[in-house]
Amino acid sequence: MIEPSSLPGDPSELRLRISYDDELWDTPQADTLERWNVAVLHRQHTHGTGPEPVRPSGYVAPDSPSGTVEDVAVGSMTFYRVHLDRGRNAFWAMEEESQELYETAQVLLDPETGFFTQEASERLDYVGSALLVMDRVTLDPPWRGHGLAAVLASEAITRLMAGCRAIACSPGITDLSSQRLTDRSEWDRVNARIAQGWERLGFRPYRDNVYLLSPTSQDLEEQCGALRRHLADLGASWRTGAS
Repeated sequence: MIEPSSLPGDPSELRLRISYDDELWDTPQADTLERWNVAVLHRQHTHGTGPEPVRPSGYVAPDSPSGTVEDVAVGSMTFYRVHLDRGRNAFWAMEEESQELYETAQVLLDPETGFFTQEASERLDYVGSALLVMDRVTLDPPWRGHGLAAVLASEAITRLMAGCRAIACSPGITDLSSQRLTDRSEWDRVNARIAQGWERLGFRPYRDNVYLLSPTSQDLEEQCGALRRHLADLGASWRTGAS
């Protein structure tokens, strides 16, 4: 059951800003790894120097006078497009970039060639040649618990997966600030919930907490539609509760 009053704003006003900073380095590493940053923004109305007067639920009336519209960051995502057929050996490029990418490379790539291992290759359709890694997805606490991470990630994946043969992620907690996660059972429960969210998109466990998704997956196509409807329903319920 949707509880619109617990959302800090209208989820229909969420936006993604996807960017890639090309530093024009003529290096094999730069040719192999592309880091894509995704800002999750919420469109808010402001009046003068302060926020628009709001009702207790946080609703801003559409016909209220508004001085400006401001996009406020409420989360972020990080993706890596790894080109296995250009630049340096992708296995070692990922090892050099971060421990998290190295752990993914150890599961999926052959260190000698930098291409998918035979085992991984047998599970993937022959579409594209690159690997898209969903490295990090973070939402501010007030926006969590409504399935929005899956909604936003599916939209980003759809826009970044062109030319990729596989999409990979390693589900787990990235925000370690919550004191309640000091309990091991709670830690495991939250991690399991995160994994279930990514499985909704079509990600499937492969090995050592690395999950794989094929760009040709029927699950991905179906879930993208279902998640867009979920976002529309969340927005409609929020506006109904705020009226």
